[in-house]
Amino acid sequence: MLKRFVFAIIIGLCLAGGAYAQDVGKNAVVVIETSMGTVKIELFAKEAPLSVKKFLDYASSGFYDGTIFHRVIPNFMIQGGGFTADMNEKPTKAPVKNEAGNGLKNDRGTLAMARTNIVDSATAQFFISVIDNDFLNHRDETVLGFGYAVFGKVIDGMAVVDKIAATRTGMKNGFPDVPATPVVIKVHQGFEIE
Repeated sequence: MLKRFVFAIIIGLCLAGGAYAQDVGKNAVVVIETSMGTVKIELFAKEAPLSVKKFLDYASSGFYDGTIFHRVIPNFMIQGGGFTADMNEKPTKAPVKNEAGNGLKNDRGTLAMARTNIVDSATAQFFISVIDNDFLNHRDETVLGFGYAVFGKVIDGMAVVDKIAATRTGMKNGFPDVPATPVVIKVHQGFEIE
């Protein structure tokens, strides 16, 4: 009888511990609706808390709604979140500290912060890699080696990303690699996964 009681206690503790671990590890999920389809992305707040917070702040304010994927390069990435369809850049908040040293790699399907040549210059723009872009990974603390901060990954809709990456592009208002037909963005948030 005592053995059964001890066994029941151990099983109960294991089950309770498992439930607790699931609650702790939830990641936010956002849905990026585009004029070419929907992409669902899991955000990695544990690894990139500043980038995720910045992205969610922009998303919750409606900042991304009506922006476009303005830079589309096949076999590389699709970039968006900063320009309207007429190629006017939206005003942004202060840049976020670059979290590229978080251990996440710029692999196919990852979401990363776009930036200038200044390490800590990322604001609202993001990109999704369509191939493994190892050269964008953090290598060291120099300007050339710092890399681009990954903060999420496509969990559904990679076919849409590939379709966007294959769209016809050209010059528009002095910008290269702009889709001939605007790929308009709207971001929804508030989902969680375990």
